[in-house]
Amino acid sequence: MEHSISPQLLKVRRMERKQIHDIPKEERPAYHVSAPTGWINDPNGFSIFQEQCHLFFQYHPFSKKWGPMHWGHCTSKDFIKWEYLPCALAPDKSYDEGGCYSGSAIEANGEHVLIYTGVIDRYLDDGFHYYRQVQCIAKGDGIDYRKNEQNPVITGESAPAGSSLEDFRDPKVWKEEDGYYLAAGSRSEDGSGQILLYRSQNLDQWEYVTVLDQSRNKYGKMWECPDFFPLGDKQILMVSPQDMRAFGLEFHNGNNSIFLYGQYDKQSHQFQREKVTSVDYGLDFYAPQTLLTRDGRRILIGWMQSWDANITPVSFQWSGMMTIPRELTLEHGKIYQRPVKELENYRTDMVRYDHLQITGATALENIQGRVLELLLEITGFEFEHFQIRFARNHEYETFLQYSRRKECLTIDRTHSGIDRDVVCRRKMELAPMEDENGKKVLKLRILLDKYSVEVFANDGEKVMSSLFYTPLEADEIVFDCDQTAWVNIIKYSFEI
Repeated sequence: MEHSISPQLLKVRRMERKQIHDIPKEERPAYHVSAPTGWINDPNGFSIFQEQCHLFFQYHPFSKKWGPMHWGHCTSKDFIKWEYLPCALAPDKSYDEGGCYSGSAIEANGEHVLIYTGVIDRYLDDGFHYYRQVQCIAKGDGIDYRKNEQNPVITGESAPAGSSLEDFRDPKVWKEEDGYYLAAGSRSEDGSGQILLYRSQNLDQWEYVTVLDQSRNKYGKMWECPDFFPLGDKQILMVSPQDMRAFGLEFHNGNNSIFLYGQYDKQSHQFQREKVTSVDYGLDFYAPQTLLTRDGRRILIGWMQSWDANITPVSFQWSGMMTIPRELTLEHGKIYQRPVKELENYRTDMVRYDHLQITGATALENIQGRVLELLLEITGFEFEHFQIRFARNHEYETFLQYSRRKECLTIDRTHSGIDRDVVCRRKMELAPMEDENGKKVLKLRILLDKYSVEVFANDGEKVMSSLFYTPLEADEIVFDCDQTAWVNIIKYSFEI
């Protein structure tokens, strides 16, 4: 109830009611969560409560640029259609005066429990800059949340000796048979990332258990936004490292998100890492988080933007969006990602071309637009390069290019209308798969939503997510092959 919430939160909620309705619908994506107003980054509190999905997000409602963090809030019954709710958390306590930063949520004892990082940021009387990151609890009914009187519930002093008190954040909570567990990002004595495990019986009092894994300066520096979950016969530790160096085409420079595959002994709480892969190979992806649905699906959502290449147009009243929620499966020792099945309920206007020969630049009747899905199966690899050019007209285009000899897929947004010096091209290794007849085929599932593209290759074996803020009138799609390819194409529109 508004009279019981803080003045800081009340101010945001009053502003939201006006600003959300002032942003034209046509400016927003059709089926991706975007900032209700201002700026968003990390997904937070991705959870099921009262039989619907709740998604919170890092939120600066007063500007399109990053600033003191709040928790924005939206809900969905099917992961596709989202309703914005009032802002859930604002920095209004001594332990979160510098911002309410990333965290997670869980249903417990009939309440929705949020656990987040509070930032204490102040100068003491002697001029010393006191900065700390601490973990805090808020409980509520799905709309309004009250912060615990005992906050903070975990501080950096609980971490192993030498751990950073300043870099200690992003708690991910889950429930096991013997109680609640929490994984938090931290910086170890060597200056690189580590993930700490905590345990609680009531969500209010926590004890340190162990270090789940460490970077040891191999996979970037600080490890942010951890998630820890079983998938098939593996345990997955998912983290987002900062300051990472490129390693071939598997990892790129800067901020990454990675899967660490391994085995986990619940008795000893030992995680044995076996291999590491990228989560997403595109230009815009960071800080993913997962939830477990009532029907047992592991669903992932990430922030579809880059810290180092924010390309939101100056004219927009918002900045930041999320990926399509994706179902994770473990197949053939690899993590596959596919758009949630619920998206298929919104398909309309199917257009189909079977065994089509593509030679040179080819535009196809009824295949154009900026809100659609393309399913491609490419065979007959008698070419060097095959391209799909989209968001195109005489001035603009973004394209995907498959290089047969290098077995490499490239996304390139150089000519999408960007007027700043940012990263515009990224590649990933991609070998054709075999169909049921042992024939080589390259499968691409492409989701376009006005200003974004998500490419799911070979049934979700690898994914690329990227933004391009091209004017919407550029809606042509052209297929181009330097020699000859045989292609099956299905196109769907969406009614959301």
